[in-house]
Amino acid sequence: MSRLRTLTDEYRTLQARLEQGGGPDKIKRQHDQKKLTARERVARLLDPKGPWLEIGLLVAHDQYDGQAPAAGVVTGLGRIGGRPVVVVANDATVKAGSWWPETIKKILRAQEIAMRQRIPIVYLVDCFRGSMGRRASSSTTRLCAAISACHRSRR
Repeated sequence: MSRLRTLTDEYRTLQARLEQGGGPDKIKRQHDQKKLTARERVARLLDPKGPWLEIGLLVAHDQYDGQAPAAGVVTGLGRIGGRPVVVVANDATVKAGSWWPETIKKILRAQEIAMRQRIPIVYLVDCFRGSMGRRASSSTTRLCAAISACHRSRR
């Protein structure tokens, strides 16, 4: 098997694992609570069979003892009603929706893409009850400032 094929297979295996978020037991818990996972919510929101480009699937997967797949947030570009949009969906299967500094960086990056491309951004939040560690606090301040700036620019 070629080196490229081996790397591709390794990536697809990692991708499948990361797309499970917190894992099958956490997904089952979401379903038992009559909730959809972040990826299920995104899939239902976007146009059927439309394009989806996920951004940052690999972020933080190798940090925090593997407890932060995709930094606990699904971000990407898709289409709703044929119109391009950026989507941000927190993943409650990952440590009950906890945020890490990388989570906030992913959200800021999604906002930047939406603003630069002049397309809407849709936030799907599943009752955030998570925690933000001390390391996330300065990034949280930046996120709040970015959201405020975005609102001011839209007025």
